Amino acid sequence: MRETFLPFSPPQIDETEIDAVVSALRSGWLTTGPRTQEFAEKFQRRVGAPAALPVNSATAALHVALESWKVGPGDLVFTTPLTFASTVHNIEHVGATPVLVDVNPDTLNLDPEKLDRAVREAFDSASKTGLTPKVLLPVHFTGQPVDLDPMLELAAEFGLKVLEDAAHSLPASYKGTPIGNVDHPSVERAVAFSFYATKNLTTGEGGALTGSPSFIDEAKLWSLHGMGRDAWKRYGAGASWHYEVTRPGFKYNMTDLQAALGTVQLDRLGAFDSARRAIVDRYSAAFSPKPGLRVPTEASGTKHAWHLFPLRLNLDTLTIDRNTFINELTARNIGTSVHFIPVHRHAFYREKYAFTDASLPVATKMFSEEISLPIYPSLTDRDIDDVIAAVSDIHDRHAR
Repeated sequence: MRETFLPFSPPQIDETEIDAVVSALRSGWLTTGPRTQEFAEKFQRRVGAPAALPVNSATAALHVALESWKVGPGDLVFTTPLTFASTVHNIEHVGATPVLVDVNPDTLNLDPEKLDRAVREAFDSASKTGLTPKVLLPVHFTGQPVDLDPMLELAAEFGLKVLEDAAHSLPASYKGTPIGNVDHPSVERAVAFSFYATKNLTTGEGGALTGSPSFIDEAKLWSLHGMGRDAWKRYGAGASWHYEVTRPGFKYNMTDLQAALGTVQLDRLGAFDSARRAIVDRYSAAFSPKPGLRVPTEASGTKHAWHLFPLRLNLDTLTIDRNTFINELTARNIGTSVHFIPVHRHAFYREKYAFTDASLPVATKMFSEEISLPIYPSLTDRDIDDVIAAVSDIHDRHAR
């Protein structure tokens, strides 16, 4: 057994990032400025987007997207129960109504067939409910891209907008197109990314929104108090002090300190991705033969970002439950997590909307089975060996 605790997901920072942040500190410009603009342009190119807006979190990116589209009371937004609560919080913040649709049992992403039924039923009952479908909000869960084509076809048929939660999904792709690219002939799309400390690319706290240039121009207004001029443009040499507030906006801007860190991380993203995929290969080879363990897979036609490795337990073949399995891993000094407590199980949403386990059976079952294992580039071969040994030992000791 390990003598020291293996953390679940520490940030991947070295001297290059530290030097970049120190340089930003010494530049005399700390908040949104030239480094943020550089990061925006570099990120935009990396994901093949027409435009990108760095912000202070994925939560902020989702919020300004919904505000920019004027989503509000009377609108329905369709999303998954398998996500962090902030995804659905933003629907609440703008006054719209969330509709939770169950997930596919293999990918754990929003199920396109169930989504299709839910949208059609909502349109059929709109005259009675007073609620009209407006936005599809799929989440690329753990870095596995959603099956986008049927969702985009549905959106095109009904004139819906599509807002992708890609907090886990850099650098993922769908049918050869990077997640973050929003090209579509008839559907308005936007994609929100997270650069939180544990993500595949981090700015400490931070996020980004991609979309069309006109959409990003609108989102930018919402992201900085609704002001018509960026702060760094107002305070640069020869700039005017004057500004005008045109929206009741928010304080969601990214700082140059964050952007300096993110720019370096973008350069390292390819190496990070290769390291994560190597860990997946080792975990999958070790755990696939065991009847009590189900490893995640990469759906055909996609490139998984492998932000997480959600190991699922076949509880019918084990004498312990998921929580006991986690406790035994902790006792062996292996850090883990669970992704996620489904939205319908949180008190606010359960009580306000009467969501039930029975209405979302796949997500509910998955929650009782899932353990997220450590997966990050700085894991050593010995660390990976320790995780494999601990999981295998617990499985074998408690197999029926």
